[in-house]
Formats: sequence, structure tokens, C-alpha cells
Amino acid sequence: MARRKLPARAQVILTPMILSLLMSGVVSAVATLTATGLAPGVTGTILHAWGLSYVIACPTAIVVLPLVRRIVGLLVESPA
Repeated sequence: MARRKLPARAQVILTPMILSLLMSGVVSAVATLTATGLAPGVTGTILHAWGLSYVIACPTAIVVLPLVRRIVGLLVESPA
């Protein structure tokens, strides 16, 4: 049985949500491990930092992504 997909208009919100989820996770992990090393309880510290950074990153990505697309459009030639 095929899964139903979201409508195309959901891409405007879903793309920055997923991008910011992945990016904030990687950045939080790297920053936390750099600051603390593999200390006891580091996983909880990373998850806490990730949660906080995602709350900031997701709305920022939703607001900024249209601007980024315009800037990229100015720098990259459109397909034929």
C-alpha cells in the first residue's frame, strides 16, 4: 500500500524544518563535543543543546530561506 504524500505546498515549510533539524543537530553535537569532549552525560547535553538550537533555527530558516533562494537565483544561471 502506497503512503499518501503531503501536498506540494507543504514543501515551503517542510524543507526548512528538515534542513534546520539536521543542521542544528550536527552543529550542536560538534560544538558540545568540542567544548566537553566525551564526558559522562554528554548525550543529554547534546540533546538539550539541539532542542534549544532547533527552536531558534527552524523559524529562522523559514523566514530566511526565500531570501537565500533569491540570492542564489542572482548568482546561478537559470536552466534552459
